[in-house]
Parts: sequence; C-alpha cells; structure tokens
Amino acid sequence: MRYLPVFLDLQTGPVVLIGTGELARAKLRVLVAAGARIRWYAPSDEHDAHGLEPAQLARIEFAKGDPLAADLTGVVAVFSAGAGDVGVAMALRAKSIGLPVNVMDDLAHSTFIFPAIVDRGDVVVAIGTGGTSPVVARRVREKIEAVLPARIGDLAKFIGRFRKSIHARIPEMPLRRRFWELVIDGPIGALILSGHKDDAEAALKNISDPSAFAGAEVSGKARGHVMLVGAGPGDPDLLTIKALRALQDADVVFHDELVSVEILDRIRRDASRVPVGRRVGKPGIGQEAINQLMIAAAKLGQRVVRLKGGDAFVFGRGGEEVEALRQAGIAYSIVPGITAAVGAAAQFEVPLTFRREALRITFVTAHKTDDAELVDWSALTDTRMTVVVYMGMTAAPAVRDGLLAAGRSPLTPVGVFARVTRPDAKAAIGTLEQLPDLVAKVDGGPALLIIGDVVAHSAPWRAEHLNSLISDLLEAAE
Repeated sequence: MRYLPVFLDLQTGPVVLIGTGELARAKLRVLVAAGARIRWYAPSDEHDAHGLEPAQLARIEFAKGDPLAADLTGVVAVFSAGAGDVGVAMALRAKSIGLPVNVMDDLAHSTFIFPAIVDRGDVVVAIGTGGTSPVVARRVREKIEAVLPARIGDLAKFIGRFRKSIHARIPEMPLRRRFWELVIDGPIGALILSGHKDDAEAALKNISDPSAFAGAEVSGKARGHVMLVGAGPGDPDLLTIKALRALQDADVVFHDELVSVEILDRIRRDASRVPVGRRVGKPGIGQEAINQLMIAAAKLGQRVVRLKGGDAFVFGRGGEEVEALRQAGIAYSIVPGITAAVGAAAQFEVPLTFRREALRITFVTAHKTDDAELVDWSALTDTRMTVVVYMGMTAAPAVRDGLLAAGRSPLTPVGVFARVTRPDAKAAIGTLEQLPDLVAKVDGGPALLIIGDVVAHSAPWRAEHLNSLISDLLEAAE
C-alpha cells in the first residue's frame, strides 16, 4: 500500500482548482458535494460552468488572473484537471509549501490521488488503485454500489445522534462495540435501512439496560467467548463469510504459523494478534499454554478467535481445545474451514472419490517418521481407497515403505501437493515407489500426499503424460 487513504475536511478552508472543460466540471461536482468552497482558475479565464446547478455555482469563486500568483494562505488542497503546463507549475508551487496537490493523470506531480467514490451521505467509500487504473477502481465502485444499502448513511447518522448518550451508560469499550453491532445487525438497523427512522428511534429508547442488551454478565462486565475458526488452506477468498465476520469482531486472535498474511490482513485493525503456532524443527508454544491463553482472554471478557489453517477438527487439535474450554466453563463456537485435501482437490483437479474407482477416503497424519510407523498400513491397501497423508513430507520414505510392505502396488499414482490454493502452489506427481523423490521437487511445505488411482485423473498427471506423448512423437518424427 503506497497511498494511505485519508479523508480531507474541505470545509475548513478553500480549495484551488485549475482547469477547464468536462474534466474540471467533474472535479467541481465532487468538491461541491463535499461542501468545499472552490477558487476556480481556468486557462484564459474561460470558466465553462455548463451543467452545474445553482447551488453548486454558489460555492464557486470564478477567480481571474494568473493562478501562479494566487494567495494560497488557508488553502486546504490544490487540484488540477486539464490545465497542462500551468497545472504542473501550480503543483510544484503547492508542493514547495507543503500543500496537498492532485494533478489528474500525473502521479509524478501529485502528492495524493483522487479515488473513485461511493457516496452515501455520512458513509463514504473511497477506492484507489495507486493511480494505475481508474477503470479498475470504477469497476470496484460499481460492485460496491450494487451491494451497499442506499440508506447506510442514514444508519451512520442515526448512531451518531445517540453515540454519546449510549457511551455514557456503557463504561466498557468492548460492551459499547457489541451494543452497536447488535443495533446495526438487528431489527433497529433494519428499520433504518427500510426508511422507518421514528420506529428505530423508539426501539432504541426502549432499551432500558444497554449493557444487558450488549450481553453483559450480571456483574456488568463483558462476557467472553472463544471461536475456533478454520482459515482454510491459504487463499483468503476461501474464508467463509462466518469466519470473516469472526475476524472482524474479534478482540484478540491466536493464530497458527501457517495462516497466510493475506488472511491475517482480514483481522480487525485494532485487534491483538498473537502467533502461537510452530514449524517442524523449530521451538514454539505448547498446546496447554495455548489453551490457557484462550481461557485467560475469555475470562477478561474478550471475544477470542483461535485461527487455524485448514479446519480445526482435521488434525488441528480442535477437539483438545474444545475440551479445555468446556472444562473451564468458557463459551465457545466452531467455524469450519476448507481442509487442505479439499483445497488440493479443487486446485489440481484431483477427484478424491471417483465412481467405481475410489469409493472411500482415509485421512492420516505422519508428521514424523515415528508417526508413520504407528499407522496400520495393511488397512490402506484397498485400490478403491484414496489415502491422504497430512504433514507427510518428512515421513514420505516411511509412508512409501509401509504401503509397499502392506501390499500396495509400487505403480500406484501419487501426488505431493504443496502450499495448496496459494500463488506459489506446486504439485509433483508420479508413482508410490517415487514418493520420496517427488517430495524433493515441490520446494518445501506445507504439503500433503494423495495416494490412489484418482491422482491419474488430476490436471498435473494429464499434463505430464501429454508432454511425454508429445516428446515421444517428436522423437519418432526425427
């Protein structure tokens, strides 16, 4: 992020606009909508105000003379649209005295960019692309326009009216936040968005105990809660809506090492982030310590998210954490996530089941060689069974040896799928006897192993065999 989004109060002083034609008029309309007082300098004093309303014209001073000689005392910002060299010269002057300046389609002479705007009164959404593509910004604005309620600004104004009085009655910040979340997401918010302001105001005034409405305990303190949230295999677009809401509502997030940065960016900005995961061969916090951290935070009245890669209940120790929370009397809930096997199946077109070929799936974990040695491989020799091994890179030789010793064919198709759903995802496919060599081809984990005939239906398998066929044909042609 190169440009920090900020909102200028254009009612604290005049702004200067230099330019003419439709580009300048477009800027005028936006500036007037923000309540600005505008000094408009046009080349050759040709102020074309065609299409502007009388109320808009009333906020414009049609300035005369050379803008480079203009008095900039008290000016909030300078805008240039279609002013050519004069606009660039004015931008240099503004920058020399520390004034914010925007020259349309000229990043080199601008200190800020003009975003695409969604205007809902007190709610304003600004969309920027770093000045690289206004068309992309416009398309994003169109999508937001389509989903943002028309009266969302009325809702913000309504809350603003009652904010001080409610805050005086709810001393705790967590409870105040929860109170307004319930107002916005509940019947009162729905009344505002449907245009029934009077009914909404009556409903809000009928709340006799705002703290209790926000879910406070008898003591008046906020009630803590823990959510075990599956983050999925890495792609932030695979977060569920419920998981995203949990991240936005959380006061503190305890997250695994493997949760991607893009997903961590979805956490509410002022929430605490505590890494509690560890990688193979590296020191890290133990499970009991993680349990105690969650319990302590919940007892302080915080909304806690335990964020785990994949799904909490698929080799994620979610069951152990639920047991600890239950024994401590902590309220909790669970948000499932897309497990890595499903992510790999979708990305690389590996059908984990296939009619008449693969009728069962077995998930096993082989974090270490010792883990692999504890698996009863004789139960996994059915050719119509797909075997998915989580965390199996280190133990790949033991996995291969165990299956071969149990009678699985050395020619069984296998795949190693690393960093699934992420931009650097990689797959290596081959046969069971080649498994350790395939692990070396994916350049590190996290990765899982998929073993079974279904791998022969995958996109990497098809691509490799097509390339092999082409190579054979070329050799034959020579």
